[in-house]
Amino acid sequence: VRTSSAFAAALQPEMAAAAAAVVLPERLQRREAKRQQDVEQQRQKKEAQVVKEERSEFFVAAFGREREAVEALLAAGTLEEAAARLQGLQKLLTESVRFLAPYEVRQGQEAVARLQGDLAARRQQLQPKKKFAFRSLKKEAAPGSEPRPAEPARPAAVAPSHGSAEGEPGGPPLCGFSGAQNEELELGPAELLQRDVVLSELRGCRVRLRGNANTLRVRDCRSCTVLCGPVSTSVLVDGCSDCLLVLACQQLRTHRTSDSRFYVQVTSRAIIEDCAKVSFAPYTWTYPGIERDFESSGLDRSKNNWNLVDDFNWLASDKPSPNWSLVPEQERIGCWD
Repeated sequence: VRTSSAFAAALQPEMAAAAAAVVLPERLQRREAKRQQDVEQQRQKKEAQVVKEERSEFFVAAFGREREAVEALLAAGTLEEAAARLQGLQKLLTESVRFLAPYEVRQGQEAVARLQGDLAARRQQLQPKKKFAFRSLKKEAAPGSEPRPAEPARPAAVAPSHGSAEGEPGGPPLCGFSGAQNEELELGPAELLQRDVVLSELRGCRVRLRGNANTLRVRDCRSCTVLCGPVSTSVLVDGCSDCLLVLACQQLRTHRTSDSRFYVQVTSRAIIEDCAKVSFAPYTWTYPGIERDFESSGLDRSKNNWNLVDDFNWLASDKPSPNWSLVPEQERIGCWD
């Protein structure tokens, strides 16, 4: 018995060493597995970066070619073809946003916006030649002064004189309202059709834009509600506060705006810059004829990136921007009338 006890006692250190020898490889195996996992993740990240760079290079080349084609068509006065190619250019940018750097998205959107402005300007240049009905001014000047006041009534239907929007310096007059306070303002399909609309310096107003505009700019508005039908191209909101904006468009850019809510139907990612306390919800406005306006605008109703927002003042990818949020579902407005 003593011999067996002594033998067992002698074996204990060896068994403990053997157990330690078994545990050690397990730790090493886990460590090696973790190392290999990290290596694989790094490899995948590197491959993803290479693919992203290749896609970005392809986009830059394709976008450059299409932009030059649109510029050539505008210079030649082939406006319908230019408009179609410009829509294709916008679509290319929209579909590429997910792998482009923010500055590339910004440059692309600025280029598209510039071309849209050039297209609108060319249309304005060519339009008077087609409908030179303004010669009626000369007819009415001769008989007497009574018909004279009737002429300003034409633009008044598009942009009422008490609050009409003015065009860019040196540019054509634009459709819209400016400087009104605590008023109900409205434009319909005939006034809006493919027009560039400006709302500026409004205070406490409720604006309804029923129809299909080409572009919309909302500047320096306070405590206003803007209900807008489908806009074919871009919407720019700048320097606004305490507003409710219901917008449908291809591209939404918002600058220097605070304490405002957006109900949007947007086919690309919305962009904010120098904004605070802005929130987003899906587009909920409707009116008789809105489906027809969506068809004429070319917007895809099945595609809405209302909850995808790029904040150019927030570059951290691992934390959400504190400058924007989503409107809680229970707080969203469903009926606007």
